[in-house]
Amino acid sequence: MSHTAPGVTPRQIADQHVETVTDLDPMTAEMLGTRPGSDLLPDYSPEGRQAVADASRATLAALDTAGDPAALPAAERRTAKLLRERLEASLAEHEAGDNLRELNNLMSPVQRLRSILLTMPKNTDEDWQVVARRLQRVPQALRDYRAGLDAGRAQGLTAAPRHAEVVIEQLAPEVVGDWYRRLVAPAPEQLRGELESATATASEAMADLRAYLADSYLPASAGTEDAVGRARYLRGARRWTGLTLDPEDAYAYGWEEYHRLYAEMTAVADAILPGASPHAAMDHLNAHGEAVEGEENIRVWLQEFMDRAISELDGTHFDLADRVKQVESMIAPPGGAAAPHYTAPSLDFSRPGRTWLPTMGETRFPVWPLVSIWYHEGVPGHHLQLAQWRHVADTLSTFQISLGQVSASTEGWALYAERLADELGLLTDPAHRLGYLENQMLRAIRVIIDIGMHCKLRIPAGAGFHDGEVWTPALAQEFLIGHSGMPESFNVSEIVRYLGIPGQAISYKLGERGWLAGRDAARAARGDAFDLKTWHMKALSLGSLGLDDLADELAAL
Repeated sequence: MSHTAPGVTPRQIADQHVETVTDLDPMTAEMLGTRPGSDLLPDYSPEGRQAVADASRATLAALDTAGDPAALPAAERRTAKLLRERLEASLAEHEAGDNLRELNNLMSPVQRLRSILLTMPKNTDEDWQVVARRLQRVPQALRDYRAGLDAGRAQGLTAAPRHAEVVIEQLAPEVVGDWYRRLVAPAPEQLRGELESATATASEAMADLRAYLADSYLPASAGTEDAVGRARYLRGARRWTGLTLDPEDAYAYGWEEYHRLYAEMTAVADAILPGASPHAAMDHLNAHGEAVEGEENIRVWLQEFMDRAISELDGTHFDLADRVKQVESMIAPPGGAAAPHYTAPSLDFSRPGRTWLPTMGETRFPVWPLVSIWYHEGVPGHHLQLAQWRHVADTLSTFQISLGQVSASTEGWALYAERLADELGLLTDPAHRLGYLENQMLRAIRVIIDIGMHCKLRIPAGAGFHDGEVWTPALAQEFLIGHSGMPESFNVSEIVRYLGIPGQAISYKLGERGWLAGRDAARAARGDAFDLKTWHMKALSLGSLGLDDLADELAAL
């Protein structure tokens, strides 16, 4: 519970909230690196979630005493607005019971319990002993999670069957076994026995959860629709964007971007393979374009790519501190979703920022789509923003760079970073530029099908694809596959992801729109005095912002 003295500032209130939640949620502590040596795991039971909600309400009550945000200094005003918006969005989902049906292929407790183990330090014997103790706690963590799912079932709140099915697949014994073997493989020989015993305990608990999902939860979820409906979708959109969403406006914007990008893709495809459609050109590049063989070779290739990007951009379009320049390329363990992703450094940079490539069993990696993706995940995308936040943490509240993170602010920056690479002439190779346009197209399609599926909107007349029909997951998958150069497994995983995490998929493109609007307004206001490098560094040092505020704050820089 948050206890705040009279007269404290919003930043102090926000930072106290982080401390309170860090005590309640070891995942937060591990990501921030603020509880070294902790072997605890999050409590996903109804009681554990209620404790976090109670802390949020207490923090909001404390914030009420901090005065009118409009009268505060700019940094305090931003903190106060973000804190209130984030806590109110979270409480809205809690009160609706959304977190009692949290089951999906990417961001549910199953994946978070793996992530905390991946993130832990593993440099000394003592570190590995903490890993072993934390592995021993996995059974209780999964019992707590099951209690939450059961509470949801009792209220008629279940995830759709496909989400249980995909997690059951992720928890297949061979997948779980391989995941844990990889986790402890670097451990010292003298600790191998202790760690193997602990991984056996965790594996058995995962097998029990798999049986529960297959035998109990899956039958109980029968009849639950894939689409979550407008009310829940708007709660999810608020969580991921910090925006009071107008679904019809965003849906129309998605279609506008789709048509613009398809025209550009058609022209670039013709340059790669005369007369070819974008899809045919992508198939050609997959079969005959530049590719890297082997997991370790692609990891090294991506590391060298990020190192080169830092060298090219530092001093010209960014001014980077030495510790911000450290980023590691990693291969993601099996058993997760197909999308590449990034994990931020700890607050003290003892754990560096890392990009993760899921190989999905592949050993040959065409590079045409990876160039733009690694501008997004690494440099100048996620890594520059999130590492810079930590570098300037003394000027921000800890909340702004951790619990208060808004997906649209971070994913919007990363998509803006891809566009910036194109603007700076880093994507002149037609194959690389087609990869960039395909990534942009994916984000536009996400807006269309995420809103379309969940809000059951109609496909507009003249779209050239099932005109006038109401979106369904099957239509969404057909539409995505028809415009994607990625393997079918990736596209199927994407649809499952959108259905299980409503509102997250739109944060990229809508976030980019906010970043571009802010930059355009700042340039218009400054005229010839506008300096892009200066603007970039100020923008990257603001901390998190929701889309209701992002463009205005960026315009004022």
